[in-house]
Amino acid sequence: MTNLPASGKPDSLTPFDTATLTASLTSISGSRVSDVACSPLVGDASDRKYFRVTYHTGAAGNPSSSMIVMQLQAPVPNGETDFIRILNYLKALELPAPELFHYNSERGLLFLEDCGHLTLEDWVREHPEDKTAYYRQAVELLARLHHRATKNIDADCPAYHLKFDVEKLMWELDFMLEHYVKGLCNSPLTAEELEKVRGHFLCLCETLAVQEPTFTHRDYHSRNLMATNGRLVLLDFQDARMGPCQYDLASLLKDSYVPLEDDFRNEMIEHFIRRKEKEESRSIDRREFFRIFEWMSIQRNLKAVGTFAYQSVVKKKHRYLEYIPQTLGYVNSTLNARPELAKIRQTLTQYIPGLVSNKTKGK
Repeated sequence: MTNLPASGKPDSLTPFDTATLTASLTSISGSRVSDVACSPLVGDASDRKYFRVTYHTGAAGNPSSSMIVMQLQAPVPNGETDFIRILNYLKALELPAPELFHYNSERGLLFLEDCGHLTLEDWVREHPEDKTAYYRQAVELLARLHHRATKNIDADCPAYHLKFDVEKLMWELDFMLEHYVKGLCNSPLTAEELEKVRGHFLCLCETLAVQEPTFTHRDYHSRNLMATNGRLVLLDFQDARMGPCQYDLASLLKDSYVPLEDDFRNEMIEHFIRRKEKEESRSIDRREFFRIFEWMSIQRNLKAVGTFAYQSVVKKKHRYLEYIPQTLGYVNSTLNARPELAKIRQTLTQYIPGLVSNKTKGK
């Protein structure tokens, strides 16, 4: 753990001074704070930074306490951030999200509940015997999130004003073409090739955009679910928007970080459908649900590849590159499994490097 420098000035890892942290922690706890220490955490593929702060309160010998400090890319004074607004929305619906103890708007610092060290990804790798129970819990939580957040949404929730429409879905795929195909792979498409690829993408996105709108977390995967005290807690929900329910389900079950067996994935999809039917008191056409799930997973996984490439090429964060083959493998398997996607498969495997091993553009 990295201690704050004795001078009280920030160092390269902890951009906080002792006075700032001590004042905030004292205000939150309502008692004297001592032995403040701060360590940086590995964040997500965003511009936010995270730190675990430990401290003692009250008399000497009391057990230490801890919080997570989220540092925004830039402060948002004179108002709440979307993270805070979504957090309050989820808490009001009795959905598991971290407690927010304090928001230092001048410095863009959010003092949050420490939900432990283990994500769902960490937990199932350390305790594989618990995988089925935890993934069942994850899909049950997702069904509950979708139902409650969709049923109660209004204009006060930021997600109400955002939608996975054709424009947004296409933007994410164009982002992949720009940063993965052109940027990372150095394989830019000609105008004619680009038109051909985008034509297939457009057909895909038009189908997805007309699905029943649901409150979607937008990044519901194993690294954004904390396993704490036997339950799962939601993280990284500030970009929520309305879209197909299959978007979140594909994020979880075709996760770039935790590969799942096909039979296990299908079991979890069926479990989600049953929970969704119970929550909404209606039956669901499984054939159509699976079709949209597979189509949605293509868009979601290609979007993820674009994000990984962007992090490497633009942000110089190369730790996500190892997940690109796994993610493209999902797309390849889906394209091969769906006969109605034969034309898009033929085009994408020709122009997206790595989508099929040993087959690249021009071959």
